[in-house]
Amino acid sequence: MQMQSSCSPPRPKSPPMARSGIIPSSLGDGLVFTAGAFLALLIFLGLYSFLSPTPIPNRLFSFSPSFSSTSSHIDDTSDPPDETFYDDPTLTYTIDKPISNWDEKRRHWLKLHPSFSGGRERILMVSGSQPYPCRSYHGDHLLLRSLKNKADYCRLHGIQLFYNTALLNPSMNFFWAKIPVIHATMLAHPEADWIWWVDSDAIFTDMEFSLPIDQYRAHNLVLHGWPELVYKKKSWCSLNAGVFLIRNCQWSFDFMDEWASMGPQSPDYEKWGKTQTSTFKDKMFPNSDDQSGLVYLILTGKGGWRDKIYLENEYYFQGYFAEIVGRLENITARYIEEERQGPTVLRRRHAERVFLSYAKEMNVQLGRQKGADTGPTGWRRPFVTHFTGCQPCSGDRNKVYSADNCTVGMYKALNFADDQVLRIYGFRHASLVSVDVQPLPFDYPRSGG
Repeated sequence: MQMQSSCSPPRPKSPPMARSGIIPSSLGDGLVFTAGAFLALLIFLGLYSFLSPTPIPNRLFSFSPSFSSTSSHIDDTSDPPDETFYDDPTLTYTIDKPISNWDEKRRHWLKLHPSFSGGRERILMVSGSQPYPCRSYHGDHLLLRSLKNKADYCRLHGIQLFYNTALLNPSMNFFWAKIPVIHATMLAHPEADWIWWVDSDAIFTDMEFSLPIDQYRAHNLVLHGWPELVYKKKSWCSLNAGVFLIRNCQWSFDFMDEWASMGPQSPDYEKWGKTQTSTFKDKMFPNSDDQSGLVYLILTGKGGWRDKIYLENEYYFQGYFAEIVGRLENITARYIEEERQGPTVLRRRHAERVFLSYAKEMNVQLGRQKGADTGPTGWRRPFVTHFTGCQPCSGDRNKVYSADNCTVGMYKALNFADDQVLRIYGFRHASLVSVDVQPLPFDYPRSGG
Protein backbone atom coordinates (compact mmCIF):
# COMPACT_ATOMS: atom_id res chain seq x y z
CA MET A 1 0.00 0.00 0.00
CA GLN A 2 2.18 2.81 -1.26
CA MET A 3 0.57 6.18 -0.71
CA GLN A 4 2.80 8.71 -2.39
CA SER A 5 2.25 10.77 -5.50
CA SER A 6 5.16 10.89 -7.91
CA CYS A 7 5.20 14.16 -9.79
CA SER A 8 7.29 17.14 -8.73
CA PRO A 9 7.69 19.94 -11.26
CA PRO A 10 10.33 22.64 -11.23
CA ARG A 11 9.20 25.86 -9.70
CA PRO A 12 8.22 28.82 -11.89
CA LYS A 13 10.57 31.73 -12.34
CA SER A 14 8.08 34.27 -11.07
CA PRO A 15 8.11 35.09 -7.34
CA PRO A 16 5.69 33.15 -5.17
CA MET A 17 2.09 34.33 -4.99
CA ALA A 18 1.13 36.46 -2.03
CA ARG A 19 0.27 34.49 1.07
CA SER A 20 -3.49 34.86 0.64
CA GLY A 21 -4.62 31.61 -0.93
CA ILE A 22 -4.41 29.96 -4.31
CA ILE A 23 -6.45 32.12 -6.66
CA PRO A 24 -4.44 34.58 -8.79
CA SER A 25 -5.69 38.16 -8.74
CA SER A 26 -6.96 37.83 -12.27
CA LEU A 27 -9.08 34.79 -11.41
CA GLY A 28 -10.61 36.07 -8.05
CA ASP A 29 2.49 9.27 -3.94
CA GLY A 30 1.13 5.87 -4.36
CA LEU A 31 0.64 3.84 -7.45
CA VAL A 32 3.78 2.84 -9.31
CA PHE A 33 3.15 5.10 -12.22
CA THR A 34 3.82 4.04 -15.76
CA ALA A 35 6.80 5.47 -17.59
CA GLY A 36 4.44 7.95 -19.17
CA ALA A 37 3.68 9.49 -15.80
CA PHE A 38 7.31 10.32 -15.35
CA LEU A 39 7.55 11.56 -18.89
CA ALA A 40 5.26 14.34 -17.73
CA LEU A 41 7.91 15.35 -15.23
CA LEU A 42 10.61 15.31 -17.90
CA ILE A 43 8.44 17.44 -20.16
CA PHE A 44 8.15 20.03 -17.43
CA LEU A 45 11.85 19.94 -16.78
CA GLY A 46 12.35 20.77 -20.43
CA LEU A 47 9.70 23.46 -20.53
CA TYR A 48 11.08 25.26 -17.49
CA SER A 49 14.78 24.62 -17.89
CA PHE A 50 15.30 28.24 -18.89
CA LEU A 51 13.78 29.51 -15.67
CA SER A 52 16.02 30.42 -12.74
CA PRO A 53 14.13 29.95 -9.47
CA THR A 54 13.82 32.93 -7.18
CA PRO A 55 15.19 32.28 -3.68
CA ILE A 56 12.89 33.07 -0.79
CA PRO A 57 14.26 35.69 1.62
CA ASN A 58 15.09 34.30 5.03
CA ARG A 59 12.93 36.99 6.67
CA LEU A 60 9.92 34.78 5.88
CA PHE A 61 11.01 32.21 8.42
CA SER A 62 9.64 33.73 11.58
CA PHE A 63 9.96 31.26 14.41
CA SER A 64 6.60 29.78 15.28
CA PRO A 65 6.80 26.64 17.43
CA SER A 66 4.04 24.10 17.04
CA PHE A 67 1.66 23.35 19.86
CA SER A 68 3.06 20.88 22.36
CA SER A 69 0.73 17.93 22.72
CA THR A 70 2.77 16.78 25.71
CA SER A 71 1.93 19.83 27.81
CA SER A 72 1.45 18.94 31.48
CA HIS A 73 -1.98 20.61 31.76
CA ILE A 74 -3.63 18.11 29.39
CA ASP A 75 -5.98 15.70 31.17
CA ASP A 76 -5.98 12.52 29.11
CA THR A 77 -6.65 10.12 31.97
CA SER A 78 -10.43 10.55 32.24
CA ASP A 79 -13.44 10.65 29.94
CA PRO A 80 -16.74 12.11 31.31
CA PRO A 81 -19.81 9.81 31.13
CA ASP A 82 -21.78 12.38 29.12
CA GLU A 83 -22.87 11.14 25.70
CA THR A 84 -20.88 12.22 22.66
CA PHE A 85 -20.81 11.26 18.99
CA TYR A 86 -18.86 8.17 20.03
CA ASP A 87 -22.06 6.81 21.61
CA ASP A 88 -24.02 7.08 18.34
CA PRO A 89 -24.44 3.53 16.96
CA THR A 90 -24.99 4.88 13.44
CA LEU A 91 -21.58 6.58 13.28
CA THR A 92 -19.03 4.69 11.23
CA TYR A 93 -15.32 5.25 10.69
CA THR A 94 -15.51 4.04 7.08
CA ILE A 95 -15.54 6.55 4.28
CA ASP A 96 -18.60 5.14 2.51
CA LYS A 97 -21.00 6.86 4.93
CA PRO A 98 -20.82 10.69 5.10
CA ILE A 99 -20.20 12.48 8.39
CA SER A 100 -22.59 15.32 9.23
CA ASN A 101 -22.62 18.11 11.83
CA TRP A 102 -19.01 17.37 12.68
CA ASP A 103 -18.17 20.89 13.84
CA GLU A 104 -20.99 20.78 16.38
CA LYS A 105 -20.08 17.26 17.51
CA ARG A 106 -16.44 18.18 17.90
CA ARG A 107 -17.28 21.37 19.85
CA HIS A 108 -19.41 19.32 22.24
CA TRP A 109 -16.57 16.83 22.81
CA LEU A 110 -14.11 19.65 23.46
CA LYS A 111 -16.53 21.26 25.92
CA LEU A 112 -16.51 18.01 27.90
CA HIS A 113 -12.70 17.89 27.67
CA PRO A 114 -11.74 21.54 28.36
CA SER A 115 -8.04 20.82 28.85
CA PHE A 116 -7.79 20.26 25.09
CA SER A 117 -9.33 23.66 24.30
CA GLY A 118 -7.46 26.91 23.87
CA GLY A 119 -3.79 27.53 23.18
CA ARG A 120 -2.14 26.97 19.82
CA GLU A 121 -3.83 24.84 17.23
CA ARG A 122 -3.05 21.17 17.69
CA ILE A 123 -1.42 19.13 14.92
CA LEU A 124 -1.50 15.35 14.50
CA MET A 125 0.89 13.87 11.94
CA VAL A 126 -0.29 10.85 9.96
CA SER A 127 1.80 8.64 7.71
CA GLY A 128 1.76 5.04 6.61
CA SER A 129 2.95 2.25 4.39
CA GLN A 130 1.74 -1.06 2.99
CA PRO A 131 0.72 -3.95 5.31
CA TYR A 132 3.22 -6.38 3.86
CA PRO A 133 7.05 -6.57 3.58
CA CYS A 134 8.84 -4.58 0.91
CA ARG A 135 10.15 -6.26 -2.22
CA SER A 136 13.17 -4.00 -2.40
CA TYR A 137 16.28 -5.10 -0.49
CA HIS A 138 16.59 -1.71 1.25
CA GLY A 139 12.87 -1.01 1.41
CA ASP A 140 11.95 -2.08 4.94
CA HIS A 141 15.05 -0.47 6.41
CA LEU A 142 14.38 2.79 4.58
CA LEU A 143 10.78 2.78 5.84
CA LEU A 144 12.05 2.19 9.37
CA ARG A 145 14.52 5.05 9.07
CA SER A 146 11.81 7.26 7.58
CA LEU A 147 9.47 6.43 10.47
CA LYS A 148 12.24 7.27 12.95
CA ASN A 149 12.76 10.55 11.14
CA LYS A 150 9.09 11.48 11.58
CA ALA A 151 9.08 10.32 15.19
CA ASP A 152 12.15 12.48 15.87
CA TYR A 153 10.56 15.57 14.35
CA CYS A 154 7.30 15.03 16.20
CA ARG A 155 9.05 14.47 19.54
CA LEU A 156 11.11 17.64 19.14
CA HIS A 157 8.05 19.72 18.25
CA GLY A 158 5.50 18.21 20.63
CA ILE A 159 3.39 16.68 17.85
CA GLN A 160 1.68 13.30 18.06
CA LEU A 161 2.25 10.76 15.27
CA PHE A 162 -0.07 8.06 13.96
CA TYR A 163 1.61 5.62 11.56
CA ASN A 164 -0.80 3.30 9.78
CA THR A 165 -0.01 0.02 8.00
CA ALA A 166 -3.58 -1.19 7.43
CA LEU A 167 -5.57 -0.83 4.21
CA LEU A 168 -8.78 0.63 5.63
CA ASN A 169 -10.66 0.44 2.34
CA PRO A 170 -9.39 -2.36 0.05
CA SER A 171 -10.91 -0.65 -2.99
CA MET A 172 -8.95 2.54 -2.31
CA ASN A 173 -5.41 1.31 -2.66
CA PHE A 174 -2.13 2.90 -3.66
CA PHE A 175 -2.18 6.71 -3.34
CA TRP A 176 -5.95 6.76 -2.66
CA ALA A 177 -5.40 4.80 0.57
CA LYS A 178 -4.58 7.90 2.59
CA ILE A 179 -8.11 9.34 2.35
CA PRO A 180 -9.82 6.62 4.44
CA VAL A 181 -6.96 6.86 6.96
CA ILE A 182 -7.36 10.62 7.36
CA HIS A 183 -11.15 10.23 7.56
CA ALA A 184 -10.86 7.77 10.47
CA THR A 185 -8.11 9.79 12.14
CA MET A 186 -10.26 12.93 12.28
CA LEU A 187 -12.94 10.96 14.14
CA ALA A 188 -10.43 9.33 16.48
CA HIS A 189 -8.76 12.66 17.32
CA PRO A 190 -11.33 15.43 17.87
CA GLU A 191 -8.70 17.22 19.94
CA ALA A 192 -6.57 17.76 16.80
CA ASP A 193 -7.19 20.94 14.82
CA TRP A 194 -5.06 19.82 11.88
CA ILE A 195 -4.17 16.46 10.36
CA TRP A 196 -0.75 16.55 8.70
CA TRP A 197 -0.38 13.82 6.10
CA VAL A 198 3.26 13.01 5.21
CA ASP A 199 4.15 10.30 2.66
CA SER A 200 6.47 7.54 3.82
CA ASP A 201 9.13 8.65 1.32
CA ALA A 202 9.09 12.27 2.52
CA ILE A 203 11.92 13.07 4.94
CA PHE A 204 12.22 15.97 7.37
CA THR A 205 15.57 17.57 6.66
CA ASP A 206 15.26 20.67 8.86
CA MET A 207 14.48 19.53 12.38
CA GLU A 208 14.51 23.13 13.66
CA PHE A 209 11.80 24.49 11.37
CA SER A 210 8.26 24.87 12.74
CA LEU A 211 5.18 25.13 10.58
CA PRO A 212 3.86 28.72 10.32
CA ILE A 213 0.46 27.35 11.27
CA ASP A 214 -1.02 30.73 12.18
CA GLN A 215 -0.62 31.86 8.58
CA TYR A 216 -3.11 29.21 7.46
CA ARG A 217 -5.93 30.21 9.81
CA ALA A 218 -8.22 31.24 6.94
CA HIS A 219 -7.74 27.96 5.06
CA ASN A 220 -8.66 24.31 5.49
CA LEU A 221 -6.19 22.57 3.17
CA VAL A 222 -2.52 23.42 2.64
CA LEU A 223 -0.45 21.86 -0.17
CA HIS A 224 2.84 22.58 -1.89
CA GLY A 225 2.18 24.04 -5.33
CA TRP A 226 2.10 26.99 -7.71
CA PRO A 227 -1.06 28.82 -8.86
CA GLU A 228 0.65 29.70 -12.15
CA LEU A 229 1.01 26.04 -13.03
CA VAL A 230 -2.57 25.31 -11.99
CA TYR A 231 -4.31 28.07 -13.91
CA LYS A 232 -2.02 28.91 -16.80
CA LYS A 233 -0.29 25.61 -17.56
CA LYS A 234 -3.12 23.34 -16.35
CA SER A 235 -0.61 20.78 -15.18
CA TRP A 236 -1.27 17.77 -13.00
CA CYS A 237 2.23 18.47 -11.65
CA SER A 238 1.24 21.92 -10.38
CA LEU A 239 0.99 20.67 -6.79
CA ASN A 240 2.01 17.62 -4.77
CA ALA A 241 -0.53 15.52 -2.86
CA GLY A 242 2.07 13.63 -0.83
CA VAL A 243 2.38 16.15 2.00
CA PHE A 244 -0.51 18.30 3.15
CA LEU A 245 -2.33 19.82 6.11
CA ILE A 246 -6.10 19.40 6.36
CA ARG A 247 -8.22 20.99 9.06
CA ASN A 248 -10.33 18.75 11.29
CA CYS A 249 -13.74 20.18 10.35
CA GLN A 250 -16.93 19.45 8.41
CA TRP A 251 -15.53 21.18 5.32
CA SER A 252 -12.75 18.59 5.19
CA PHE A 253 -15.12 15.62 5.50
CA ASP A 254 -17.23 17.03 2.66
CA PHE A 255 -14.16 17.78 0.57
CA MET A 256 -12.72 14.29 1.04
CA ASP A 257 -16.07 12.79 0.00
CA GLU A 258 -15.91 14.66 -3.30
CA TRP A 259 -12.21 13.98 -3.74
CA ALA A 260 -12.75 10.26 -3.08
CA SER A 261 -15.56 10.17 -5.65
CA MET A 262 -12.80 10.16 -8.27
CA GLY A 263 -11.17 7.06 -6.75
CA PRO A 264 -11.19 3.38 -7.74
CA GLN A 265 -14.13 2.53 -5.45
CA SER A 266 -16.36 4.92 -7.40
CA PRO A 267 -18.55 3.81 -10.34
CA ASP A 268 -17.30 6.97 -12.09
CA TYR A 269 -13.63 6.03 -11.75
CA GLU A 270 -13.11 5.38 -15.46
CA LYS A 271 -14.97 8.55 -16.38
CA TRP A 272 -12.76 10.61 -14.08
CA GLY A 273 -9.66 9.11 -15.66
CA LYS A 274 -10.80 10.33 -19.06
CA THR A 275 -11.74 13.73 -17.66
CA GLN A 276 -8.35 14.17 -16.04
CA THR A 277 -6.35 13.13 -19.11
CA SER A 278 -8.37 15.45 -21.33
CA THR A 279 -7.94 18.34 -18.89
CA PHE A 280 -4.24 17.89 -18.18
CA LYS A 281 -2.30 17.42 -21.40
CA ASP A 282 0.86 16.45 -19.51
CA LYS A 283 -0.90 13.54 -17.76
CA MET A 284 0.33 10.51 -19.69
CA PHE A 285 -1.44 7.66 -17.87
CA PRO A 286 -5.17 6.89 -18.07
CA ASN A 287 -6.19 6.16 -14.47
CA SER A 288 -7.72 8.75 -12.19
CA ASP A 289 -5.26 9.73 -9.46
CA ASP A 290 -5.55 11.76 -6.27
CA GLN A 291 -3.19 14.52 -7.34
CA SER A 292 -4.92 15.21 -10.67
CA GLY A 293 -8.21 15.16 -8.78
CA LEU A 294 -7.01 17.90 -6.47
CA VAL A 295 -5.76 20.05 -9.33
CA TYR A 296 -9.08 19.55 -11.15
CA LEU A 297 -11.12 20.70 -8.16
CA ILE A 298 -8.95 23.81 -7.81
CA LEU A 299 -8.75 24.61 -11.52
CA THR A 300 -12.45 24.27 -12.25
CA GLY A 301 -13.72 25.66 -8.99
CA LYS A 302 -16.00 22.62 -8.82
CA GLY A 303 -17.72 22.50 -5.44
CA GLY A 304 -16.41 25.93 -4.42
CA TRP A 305 -13.51 24.37 -2.53
CA ARG A 306 -10.60 26.45 -3.78
CA ASP A 307 -11.25 29.50 -1.59
CA LYS A 308 -10.18 27.41 1.41
CA ILE A 309 -7.18 25.73 -0.26
CA TYR A 310 -3.72 27.24 0.15
CA LEU A 311 -0.83 26.51 -2.19
CA GLU A 312 2.39 27.00 -0.23
CA ASN A 313 5.56 27.81 -2.16
CA GLU A 314 7.50 30.15 0.12
CA TYR A 315 9.51 27.33 1.67
CA TYR A 316 10.12 23.62 1.10
CA PHE A 317 6.77 22.42 2.49
CA GLN A 318 7.89 19.45 0.44
CA GLY A 319 10.86 19.68 -1.89
CA TYR A 320 11.82 17.63 -4.93
CA PHE A 321 14.77 15.47 -3.88
CA ALA A 322 16.65 15.79 -7.18
CA GLU A 323 17.30 19.49 -6.56
CA ILE A 324 18.22 18.98 -2.90
CA VAL A 325 20.34 15.88 -2.24
CA GLY A 326 23.41 17.05 -4.13
CA ARG A 327 23.60 20.17 -1.96
CA LEU A 328 23.34 18.56 1.48
CA GLU A 329 27.09 18.43 2.16
CA ASN A 330 27.48 22.12 1.31
CA ILE A 331 24.50 23.01 3.49
CA THR A 332 26.06 21.08 6.38
CA ALA A 333 29.32 22.97 5.91
CA ARG A 334 27.55 26.34 5.95
CA TYR A 335 25.69 25.53 9.15
CA ILE A 336 28.90 24.35 10.82
CA GLU A 337 30.55 27.62 9.84
CA GLU A 338 27.63 29.61 11.28
CA GLU A 339 28.00 27.74 14.55
CA ARG A 340 31.78 28.18 14.56
CA GLN A 341 31.67 31.93 13.92
CA GLY A 342 28.39 32.68 15.66
CA PRO A 343 27.57 33.40 19.32
CA THR A 344 28.35 30.83 21.99
CA VAL A 345 24.67 29.95 22.46
CA LEU A 346 24.70 28.16 19.07
CA ARG A 347 27.33 25.73 20.37
CA ARG A 348 26.05 25.33 23.92
CA ARG A 349 25.06 21.83 24.99
CA HIS A 350 21.43 21.56 26.09
CA ALA A 351 18.66 19.16 27.00
CA GLU A 352 16.45 17.89 24.20
CA ARG A 353 13.33 19.24 25.90
CA VAL A 354 14.56 22.82 25.33
CA PHE A 355 15.55 22.14 21.72
CA LEU A 356 13.12 24.71 20.29
CA SER A 357 14.66 27.59 22.23
CA TYR A 358 18.01 26.87 20.56
CA ALA A 359 16.29 26.43 17.20
CA LYS A 360 15.02 29.98 17.68
CA GLU A 361 18.57 31.24 18.25
CA MET A 362 19.73 29.59 15.03
CA ASN A 363 16.80 31.11 13.17
CA VAL A 364 17.88 34.56 14.37
CA GLN A 365 21.47 33.87 13.27
CA LEU A 366 20.40 32.73 9.80
CA GLY A 367 18.26 35.84 9.43
CA ARG A 368 21.43 37.91 9.47
CA GLN A 369 23.23 35.93 6.77
CA LYS A 370 23.27 36.50 3.02
CA GLY A 371 22.15 33.47 1.03
CA ALA A 372 20.43 31.74 3.95
CA ASP A 373 17.38 31.26 1.75
CA THR A 374 15.26 28.28 0.91
CA GLY A 375 15.13 26.99 -2.65
CA PRO A 376 17.68 25.65 -5.14
CA THR A 377 20.00 28.68 -4.89
CA GLY A 378 19.96 29.09 -1.11
CA TRP A 379 21.85 27.23 1.58
CA ARG A 380 19.16 27.00 4.23
CA ARG A 381 18.12 23.48 5.13
CA PRO A 382 15.11 22.27 3.14
CA PHE A 383 12.19 21.53 5.46
CA VAL A 384 10.96 18.32 3.79
CA THR A 385 12.77 16.37 1.06
CA HIS A 386 10.36 14.19 -0.91
CA PHE A 387 11.74 11.21 -2.83
CA THR A 388 8.83 11.13 -5.22
CA GLY A 389 9.25 8.57 -7.97
CA CYS A 390 11.83 6.50 -6.06
CA GLN A 391 9.40 3.85 -4.76
CA PRO A 392 11.79 2.66 -2.00
CA CYS A 393 9.56 -0.23 -0.94
CA SER A 394 8.86 -1.83 -4.31
CA GLY A 395 12.17 -0.76 -5.86
CA ASP A 396 10.34 0.10 -9.09
CA ARG A 397 11.82 3.56 -9.30
CA ASN A 398 11.55 5.87 -12.25
CA LYS A 399 14.03 4.71 -14.88
CA VAL A 400 15.62 8.15 -15.10
CA TYR A 401 16.85 7.70 -11.51
CA SER A 402 19.80 5.52 -10.58
CA ALA A 403 20.34 3.71 -7.29
CA ASP A 404 22.56 6.62 -6.26
CA ASN A 405 19.75 9.07 -6.98
CA CYS A 406 17.22 7.22 -4.86
CA THR A 407 18.64 4.73 -2.35
CA VAL A 408 21.90 6.51 -1.61
CA GLY A 409 20.10 9.83 -1.78
CA MET A 410 17.59 8.72 0.84
CA TYR A 411 20.34 7.53 3.17
CA LYS A 412 22.10 10.87 2.77
CA ALA A 413 18.94 12.81 3.60
CA LEU A 414 18.18 10.55 6.57
CA ASN A 415 21.70 10.92 7.98
CA PHE A 416 21.58 14.68 7.31
CA ALA A 417 18.45 14.87 9.47
CA ASP A 418 19.72 12.37 12.03
CA ASP A 419 22.86 14.42 12.60
CA GLN A 420 20.66 17.27 13.80
CA VAL A 421 19.16 14.91 16.40
CA LEU A 422 22.38 13.12 17.34
CA ARG A 423 23.98 16.52 17.94
CA ILE A 424 21.81 16.84 21.06
CA TYR A 425 23.22 13.53 22.26
CA GLY A 426 26.83 14.49 21.53
CA PHE A 427 27.42 12.57 18.29
CA ARG A 428 27.29 12.90 14.51
CA HIS A 429 27.76 10.57 11.54
CA ALA A 430 31.25 10.26 10.13
CA SER A 431 29.72 11.25 6.78
CA LEU A 432 26.29 11.40 5.17
CA VAL A 433 26.84 7.94 3.68
CA SER A 434 28.30 6.31 6.78
CA VAL A 435 26.56 4.32 9.52
CA ASP A 436 29.47 5.11 11.86
CA VAL A 437 29.16 7.94 14.34
CA GLN A 438 31.77 9.94 16.20
CA PRO A 439 31.60 11.83 19.52
CA LEU A 440 31.65 15.62 19.48
CA PRO A 441 34.07 17.58 21.71
CA PHE A 442 32.99 20.38 24.00
CA ASP A 443 32.34 23.68 22.17
CA TYR A 444 32.05 21.92 18.83
CA PRO A 445 32.61 23.01 16.07
CA ARG A 446 34.92 25.79 17.28
CA SER A 447 36.99 23.20 19.11
CA GLY A 448 37.25 20.96 16.03
CA GLY A 449 36.04 17.35 15.72
